[in-house]
Amino acid sequence: MCPAPVEVHPEDSLLEENEERTVIDPTSRDDPRFKELVKVLIDWINDVLVEERIIVKQLEEDLYDGQVLQKLLEKLADCKLNVAEVTQSEVGQKQKLQTVLEAVQELLRPHSRPPQWSVDSIHGKNLVAILHLLVALAMHFRAPIHLPEHVSVQVVVVRKREGLLHSSHVTEELTTTTEMMMGRFERDAFDTLFDHAPDKLSVVKKSLITFVNKHLNKLNLEVTELETQFADGVYLVLLMGLLEDYFVPLHNFYLTPDSFDQKVHNVSFAFELMLDGGLKKPKARPEDVVNLDLKSTLRVLYNLFTKYKHLE
Repeated sequence: MCPAPVEVHPEDSLLEENEERTVIDPTSRDDPRFKELVKVLIDWINDVLVEERIIVKQLEEDLYDGQVLQKLLEKLADCKLNVAEVTQSEVGQKQKLQTVLEAVQELLRPHSRPPQWSVDSIHGKNLVAILHLLVALAMHFRAPIHLPEHVSVQVVVVRKREGLLHSSHVTEELTTTTEMMMGRFERDAFDTLFDHAPDKLSVVKKSLITFVNKHLNKLNLEVTELETQFADGVYLVLLMGLLEDYFVPLHNFYLTPDSFDQKVHNVSFAFELMLDGGLKKPKARPEDVVNLDLKSTLRVLYNLFTKYKHLE
C-alpha cells in the first residue's frame, strides 16, 4: 500500500539509468508565496532587460538555453561574455550556460556556498535550480526588489534505478530572511520581536510614532503609519534635519518623488545624513524601506530614537 505518487510529466519518466529529475509538487506551485517569488523575479528580469526588448514570461522555458541569462548577467555586471550570440544546438546552449555559470560563480565567490544549480539542471528546465540562481543574483547585485521571505517548496526527486522509477520527497528552501540572504546573519531585537512577541511590537511602534511626531510636528507634519509614510524618504530626510538642527536644501532630494529610483535616492540620502551625524550605517537597505518592509523601517527609526530620544 504505497501512497499515490505525485503526477510525473511523461517527459520526466523518460530517464536514463541512474538519471534523476526533480518535479515541484503541484501544491507548492499553487502556494501564493511561491507564485509571488516567481512573479517578482520575472518582473525584475524584464525591468533589467527592458532596453534589450526581451520579455520573459516563463522562467524555465525562457532561461534554459542561456541566452537570457547571458544578457541579464552582462547588464547586471556591466561586462561582455565571450559567447556565441545565438545557439540552436544543445551542445552550443550548454557551452553558453557553462560560460555564464562560471562567470556567476566567479562573482559570487568568496561569499557563496556551493551552487544549487548546474548546467544540466538549468538546461533541463529545473525551476528550483533556476530560482536558486536568480535569488543569488538578486541578492548579490542588491536588486531593488523585495523577495518574499521563507519560501520553500516540496520537490519530488525521481530517479531511475535498475529500470524502475523511484521517487523521494525533499523540501527546498528558496528564500530565508533578507538579512540572511544578504549575508548579514546576526539577528537583532527586531527579529525576536517579529518572531516571538508581536504584542510588544505595537508598543515599540507607538513609542517610535511619538518620537518622530515630537519633531515632525514642528513642520506641521504628522505620522500615523510607520510602514508607508517613511517609504519615499521625504520624512526621513526632514527628520534628520530637525534632529541635527539644520535645513536640508531642497535640491538635495525629491520633495514629491514619483518613481522608485527617486524614493531610493531620498532614503539613501537620509542614510548619508545619518552617517554624517555619527550613526552607524543602517542595517536595512534603502530599497527595503521603499518596498514597505516594516522591519527595515523600524530598524532605521530605532537607531534615531536611541541617539536622539533626549532631545526636546
